[in-house]
Amino acid sequence: MRYTSAQHDAFARDFNRDSLVILRNHIPRDKLQRWREAFQPLLDAGIEAERGKPNRGAERYYVTLPFVPPFADPEIYEDRDILSIIERVAGPEPVLCQLATDTPLKGSDYQLWHSDTPPLFPELNDNDTPSFQLAVNFPLCDVTDDNGPFETTFGTHRMNKTEVMAGLNDGSLPVHSLKMALGDVMIRDVRAIHRGTPNRTETPRPMVVLGYSRRWLHRPEVHIRVPREAWNMLSPIGKQLLRNNPIVDEANLRQESESYRTFAY
Repeated sequence: MRYTSAQHDAFARDFNRDSLVILRNHIPRDKLQRWREAFQPLLDAGIEAERGKPNRGAERYYVTLPFVPPFADPEIYEDRDILSIIERVAGPEPVLCQLATDTPLKGSDYQLWHSDTPPLFPELNDNDTPSFQLAVNFPLCDVTDDNGPFETTFGTHRMNKTEVMAGLNDGSLPVHSLKMALGDVMIRDVRAIHRGTPNRTETPRPMVVLGYSRRWLHRPEVHIRVPREAWNMLSPIGKQLLRNNPIVDEANLRQESESYRTFAY
């Protein structure tokens, strides 16, 4: 681990206040460059499959990653610093339920402001509950002002969306554009109001998402297909994290189309 228990506590406090924290220079850049090379054919296939109906808005593509090397990397999904922060804000024994990417290309636009999940108890018209669904994001390139930085708000993960939208409309709620370097990791509460922005360059801007949820939460639209041979080789921590995902034969590893299509709330 890079950080002490006291530092993990501090990250958790910042997360609970702001809805996110960023660990700078956390993953080796050469490792992520290998991810980028392996990802490009998957992106090309995803663009072809979704041509004319991109699944995240104009020229923006959500592509699930197969649970195979280099993407099935325990040095990342079992990272003790990341898990220590997750466990402090979302409880013990979290579930890893998502391994995917979001990539805007040239021609993409601003998304509507949204969160990635509805409130846990929508009938209460109140979002003020502890965190239950987290996204761990890291880019496969440097994220600049030009290639589609993530725009978000701080503290809105526990606010009513109507109040948030009023603050965005009248300018009283600040908007933060988050630039990230290759190797940076963001841990965020998916309830916070945010949006994707245009990529104005000729180069795709892939952002990886690992989804972690509380041990009792199941969202059927997201899952990781774990190859049977890979399951047998997982560490005890890996088996605990992936315990709620389907274990499949190699022939059934890849799904024909993306199932996670309703993403904005």
